[in-house]
Amino acid sequence: MNERACLLIHGFTGGPHEVRPLAIELTNMGYICNVPLLPGHGDRGNGLRNITWQSWVEHVEREAAEMQRLYGSFDVIGFSMGGLLAAYIANRYAVRRVVLLSAAVIYVSPVRFAHAIADLIRTGETRKLKTVKRTPIGSVWQFMRLVRALKPEFSRIQSPTLVLQGERDEIVHPSSARFITSKLNCYYEVQYYANSKHLICLDADYEQVFRRVTRFLYHEFSTTE
Repeated sequence: MNERACLLIHGFTGGPHEVRPLAIELTNMGYICNVPLLPGHGDRGNGLRNITWQSWVEHVEREAAEMQRLYGSFDVIGFSMGGLLAAYIANRYAVRRVVLLSAAVIYVSPVRFAHAIADLIRTGETRKLKTVKRTPIGSVWQFMRLVRALKPEFSRIQSPTLVLQGERDEIVHPSSARFITSKLNCYYEVQYYANSKHLICLDADYEQVFRRVTRFLYHEFSTTE
């Protein structure tokens, strides 16, 4: 099996659109990309009610198992909550490379989040505000349980790993990237982007992000790196 395949996992309350631009870039370079929709997502947040964190894990496991069956090995890219799910998958399936984008481990302070909400109001981005308001409290609790359950996965990753983080992230604190790299026991690279907020594949530095990801995925690592 010579095809290069990649599983891209979106974040909490989001959807494939969060990583689809990167998937398109990789597809144009010859990758076979799978961008699944996590349970409860894609229905303006209404479908999240009564969905457990285990449902998200089980869903990506099914996707990973099928990719392993079809392609032998594959790369995994996780955005935000998808970063935790990517780490989980990397420790159980034939994952060649791991890319963590704005991986959700440490959240922003209330003050920083309040400033972000003020920016949304000022710029008229009401769609994002409605998503925040619609998210069931129980779903937020499930998300937090997933974070607690999967945080230990980072220290078990053996595949080369790339960690990318926006310094203006209004959801995930940039210290998340430092926490992750402090736990990794594999070869890793890390990069911060001064102009990027949470949606790193859609923000000001997206071209640099895409270049860094593709360079990392195509680089052949030696055993001494």
